[in-house]
Amino acid sequence: MFLVEGNKIICELFNSNFKVKEILSTDPQKLDRTDIPVTHISENELKKISFLKTPKDSVAVCYLAEEEKWEDKNIQLVLDGLQDPGNLGTIIRLADWFGIEQIICSEDTVDVYNPKVIQATMGSFTRVNVVYTDLVEYLSKTDNVNIGTDMEGENIYTFEKPEKINLILGNEGNGMRPETEKLLQKSISIPRFGKSQSTESLNVSMAAGIILGQLFSK
Repeated sequence: MFLVEGNKIICELFNSNFKVKEILSTDPQKLDRTDIPVTHISENELKKISFLKTPKDSVAVCYLAEEEKWEDKNIQLVLDGLQDPGNLGTIIRLADWFGIEQIICSEDTVDVYNPKVIQATMGSFTRVNVVYTDLVEYLSKTDNVNIGTDMEGENIYTFEKPEKINLILGNEGNGMRPETEKLLQKSISIPRFGKSQSTESLNVSMAAGIILGQLFSK
């Protein structure tokens, strides 16, 4: 099971395939649910069970999604060893915004059910399928074009988008691992316009946003 905090995100669950076991709330009337057990708790009790520094109003206990068979979509994000829960959550939210239905993760990518990931998605985890698999095996078999980011890559602003894409994003500190890099068919880069040219890199979720915005502008 996993926890979802805050009425706003909890309400997203009711329109998804996720099953809610129970809800603990400081104000049950706001949720207005008769189909799920809702227990009234005090603010002090909420502080004890919440993962947040400033707890919201409710905590829902949910069942993990059942693993389903999955297949390639025309545009997918592929994450190689991402460790920061905030980055994964933001990337799931970005995927939802751009209508990307699936994210494929290496087995050592941070867990999608980590409370900080769930919180950062703002409910988008209910609409984006996140799967964990052996990346080398997957990337060597896929029909999608494997595209990675590289400072020497093709300028994203002139890049011609293939019909079927795997956009691969690497670990925050080390980038993608060498065995993943070997399976790239194309590399792209976000050119720097700052005069000093001293900023080494962009945050991975920010880079994802810039690249997706450009790919979808074509």
